[in-house]
Amino acid sequence: MISLLALLFAVLIALEISIQKQVLMPSFAQLERDDAETSMKRIDYALDTALESLELTAADWGNWADVYQFVQLPNTAFVTANITPVAFKQLKVNAILIIDLHGNYVLSSARNLDTGEPMPIDLAARKALPENFPWRGYLAEGKTTRGLLRTNQGVMMIAAAPVLNGSGSGKVLGMVLMGRLLTPAQVRKIGAQAQTSLLMLDERPVSGDQLIEATATSTQVRKPFMDVYGAPLMSFRVDIPRRITERGQGAVTYASLYLIGAAVTVLLLLVVALNRIVLRPLARVTRHAVAVGDDADLSTRLNIPGHDEIAVLAREFDRMVERVTDSRRQLVDQSFQAGFAELAKGVLHNLGNAMTPLGVRLAKLVDRLRNAPAGDVEVALAELAGTDASVDRRADLEEFLRLACRELASSVKESRDDVAVVQRQAAIVQSALSELMRSTHNAHVVESVRLPELVAQTLEIVPDTCRQRLVVDSDESLRKVGAVQVARTVLRLILQNLIINAADAVRDAGRDQGVLHFAAEIVGDADSEQLHIHCKDDGVGIAPDNLQRVFEKGFSTKSRETNYGIGLHWCANAIAALGGRIWAASEGPGLGASMHLMLPLPVRASRSSS
Repeated sequence: MISLLALLFAVLIALEISIQKQVLMPSFAQLERDDAETSMKRIDYALDTALESLELTAADWGNWADVYQFVQLPNTAFVTANITPVAFKQLKVNAILIIDLHGNYVLSSARNLDTGEPMPIDLAARKALPENFPWRGYLAEGKTTRGLLRTNQGVMMIAAAPVLNGSGSGKVLGMVLMGRLLTPAQVRKIGAQAQTSLLMLDERPVSGDQLIEATATSTQVRKPFMDVYGAPLMSFRVDIPRRITERGQGAVTYASLYLIGAAVTVLLLLVVALNRIVLRPLARVTRHAVAVGDDADLSTRLNIPGHDEIAVLAREFDRMVERVTDSRRQLVDQSFQAGFAELAKGVLHNLGNAMTPLGVRLAKLVDRLRNAPAGDVEVALAELAGTDASVDRRADLEEFLRLACRELASSVKESRDDVAVVQRQAAIVQSALSELMRSTHNAHVVESVRLPELVAQTLEIVPDTCRQRLVVDSDESLRKVGAVQVARTVLRLILQNLIINAADAVRDAGRDQGVLHFAAEIVGDADSEQLHIHCKDDGVGIAPDNLQRVFEKGFSTKSRETNYGIGLHWCANAIAALGGRIWAASEGPGLGASMHLMLPLPVRASRSSS
């Protein structure tokens, strides 16, 4: 899922980058082309405005009465008064030509605008317009015109206007032609008017078409301009910095980085969310299902909160495991009880078969011994030992002793047979008991249990009178121990005996209710761990001399009518069969007693503290 999401985001990012390259960036480039073309139009307009201004200046001079008279009658006074360096600067022209109707120069002058010195311009150095000059046809027509012309000093803007009488009428006598060189300063001025960077390419263009070229830093528009002859003259080149592309590229880069960052962030959030909401709970359910399948610990629960599908699945799985655990516990308990009952049945049957003839032989032996003349023999022997008996009496006594000895010999012989039978039956009983003892060493069912739950289960089988007499206090250490692998059925019976004994101890102390405190801990290293359970009551206590004897068979400090001294003895044997041990501790009578159980645990048993 994560790989598919990552692949999806990668495809989206690649698609976004492709759209940027195929759509956005060409759009930015087109905007720059449009801007460059607009800038060239502004340059064209600025140049045309400069030519128009020059044309107006020429028209103003052409409609001057003094010029009109000068064409008719040239004189030096006009030249001295009007054709001065100051006039050139005021008119902002480099050349002034007054031409008659035949194309001859009536006046021609060229100067440098910066220094005011004469300037050798080939157009002004001539005596007349060239024969092929296209404006020759305008001399008599009275038209104003403007254009560009290449001179030996460079490209020049020229404009011409008819020579009139000062009122805009009268016979046209010729034209006034003024020229202004396209110097770098003039080119910069035109570029400034168009608010763009302008460069004049003085070489003649090959083609008359406008060209647009894009470099890494600028968009260049090259436009050729024609001279008055209609031939390519020079080109203006506008350099527009590619700020739109640069900023667009920056914006696209930021957008791409933002998209990538957002994609990575969303992917990480999705991974975290999936891991937290789906993957981790699902892995937890999977591990738990595997653990349950391996029968490692049926006491653990998922306990996943929420209302989503995984939480519902976890709760149903917990309920299923709970039912399986209850069923298994009941099955183990019933199997234990059934096995115990079957074993007892077999042992009792064997003991019954052995005890029946044993009882009969012992009854006969008792009757035979009771009827034996042992007392009479002693009396006869005592009388014979005396000296008062007569000869006949002594003879009778001796006959009696002879007959009594014969009878006693017969009784001894029969008693010997009975004893042999008793010995055989006792051997049968001993064999049955040995078989029973061997069965106690059979492997017990080891289950994973939690001690608080085990104590609660034990209290369920304790008689109500004992349970009401005790307040069972389970220490926090029972929960911290977690799940342990023990023979639950045997340990539960042992704890049952300890709880009953604690209740009896509280009763014997003369109180209606007492406290039984349970604590537990794991002792030893990882390779030989042992479970230590500590049960302490506040009952009558145990005398120091009896601390070792309480586990002996038949020993009891209670009434022999109600107790036979086998409870703690059975507990000691049962826990010994599990490989553990039990011992008692008490500070003395009236100070309560403690029972300590030590059980070995399987190596590296899996336990949980939750």
